[in-house]
Amino acid sequence: MQVSTERLFTEARSHNGWLDRPVPDALLRELYELLRWGPTSANCSPLRVLFVRSAEAKAKLVPLMAPGNREKTAGAPVVAILGMDLGFPDTLPKLFPHTDARSWFAGDEAKIAETAFRNGSLQGGYLILAARALGLDCGPMSGFDAKAVDAAFWGGTQVKTNFVCGLGHGDPAKLFGRSPRLSFDEACRVL
Repeated sequence: MQVSTERLFTEARSHNGWLDRPVPDALLRELYELLRWGPTSANCSPLRVLFVRSAEAKAKLVPLMAPGNREKTAGAPVVAILGMDLGFPDTLPKLFPHTDARSWFAGDEAKIAETAFRNGSLQGGYLILAARALGLDCGPMSGFDAKAVDAAFWGGTQVKTNFVCGLGHGDPAKLFGRSPRLSFDEACRVL
């Protein structure tokens, strides 16, 4: 599969509105099959994803979103809740069998949380790029009640919500003008 940089970056947009086009389960599986190959430290792979599609699940999620995110959450064909599994060290013997990587985290909750957040965020970025590569549009959101989403969707687990992302075919009529980005000289230094 060859995908253009335009599709992934320069022409891609964060969508707020959605066309009434379904996103099949097979495409969600394909999306995960792509994103899982992105690198994480010690192959820790803490990302966990709940794909919210049913009316019942959306009815649970929408009220937990910030007011400005409710309509776009309700209208998205699928909404991914991207969580980070704080129990990821238990998967390290399988995912990083070269050494005893689990011991690197033993008893260090701050290190576990920091590693899960950093690498789960990386994997969330991979999800967005994989979705775009497969022809889907994305609408990432951070406006929600994290504790309530955790309780409603991850209750009884060690997973904590990182962010939420609408997935589907965006409605170009609901886009606003592209916001500027910082230039290389504003954001970067070569030492």
